[in-house]
Amino acid sequence: MVYGGAASVYMCRRSHIIVQEEYNLIMALDGATPDAREKLLAEKRMLCARTFISLLGHISKEQTTQYLLIMLDDILQEDKSRVEIFQDYARKKRESVWTPFLNLLNRPDGFIMNMYLRDSRVNGSVLQTSRIIAKIACWSRELMDGSDLHFYLTWLKDQLRISSNEYIQSVARCLQMMLRIDEYRWAFVGVDGISTLISVLSGRVNFQIQYQLIFCLWVLTFNPTLAQKMNKFNVIPILCDILSESVKEKVSRIILATFRNLLEKPTEPEVCRDNAIHMLQCKALKQLEILQGRKFDDPDIEEDLAFLIEKLQASVQDLSSFDEYSTELKSGRLEWSPVHQSAKFWRENVMKFNEKNYELLKILIKLLESSRDPLVLSVASHDIGEYVRHYPRGKTPMYHDVMWCRVIEQLGGKQLVMQLLSHEDPNVRYDALLCVQKLMVHNW
Repeated sequence: MVYGGAASVYMCRRSHIIVQEEYNLIMALDGATPDAREKLLAEKRMLCARTFISLLGHISKEQTTQYLLIMLDDILQEDKSRVEIFQDYARKKRESVWTPFLNLLNRPDGFIMNMYLRDSRVNGSVLQTSRIIAKIACWSRELMDGSDLHFYLTWLKDQLRISSNEYIQSVARCLQMMLRIDEYRWAFVGVDGISTLISVLSGRVNFQIQYQLIFCLWVLTFNPTLAQKMNKFNVIPILCDILSESVKEKVSRIILATFRNLLEKPTEPEVCRDNAIHMLQCKALKQLEILQGRKFDDPDIEEDLAFLIEKLQASVQDLSSFDEYSTELKSGRLEWSPVHQSAKFWRENVMKFNEKNYELLKILIKLLESSRDPLVLSVASHDIGEYVRHYPRGKTPMYHDVMWCRVIEQLGGKQLVMQLLSHEDPNVRYDALLCVQKLMVHNW
């Protein structure tokens, strides 16, 4: 217990902040054995709920609050079903069980919300509150919902974004609990949670944080619809990068399990195929074959490795050059792979850039606008030039020539390439110049 916690509760009694009955209950719970505590909670069920909810709702002294939170956390940890004590009380009072706890996360005086500032004891109170909310939300028969759920998940997401938050492990642990429940998965996606996980994972975090946040992605992929949408968030490239660098077995294991779900859980075969191609594009097969040569204590790793290697090797056989190009382009990680410089590829596939309302052409132009990687800018400029150069002018009506020129200009492609002529990188300037030349020659 918190040092001096019992004394602080006694001072609350002396100040008439709490009544004698509540004080007696707190002291009895503090000194009780597990069996005695079980009997006491059974006999004074409603008094227990009333005492904790009331005290946490109006006591502002940090030491007392933390003392009560730790005691409550221990009570719940001993027996998960005890969350119903607080749910039953809230239903009887026609109040929200979440209000006193959520208020602790958002006290207007800054007592609790200074999570990342001065006092570690303040952080302890916040994290204790967050853990209790997660336990009640996950162990109760009645799920958290509505604005309470939105507030809590947004709060957790925001804590992940705090730079150098030393308590990120505790925040991630709450999410690991919450995202096991399907209703909470959807709510987390609704507050842009997946993008936040990816953003944190793309930075420099230790292996424990990597494991916990990838665990969150893994449990999300058990929902077939979410697994189907997952790669829109650029999950596979990030996980492939971590897999290639990680030396921790637990991190490798959870990445492999996530990859397996991405190939098994989506209901549309085309999505599974695209995910497999994306893994190939990110050099996952080579890394998997390296891992297969190692010895692991966990048989699940060996099983997942065998499954993934078999699936990806099968995908290699069906992979066309256009599939390879399309997947690379959609990943945003362009490099000088052979397809870019293959005249045969461009002759055979140039018209496909017009499909789906110029989807691939729009992605190329978007990369020119958003990427800061000189390699990506060079390759994207080159590819727009190759699209123009190989467009079949002699075999199509003249208005088609006008059409591609107009599309590139309307999408801002010509202007963006022109801007790259003054880029600091000489390779970018060179490929932009070649692209401009092709645009001018074929436009003329």
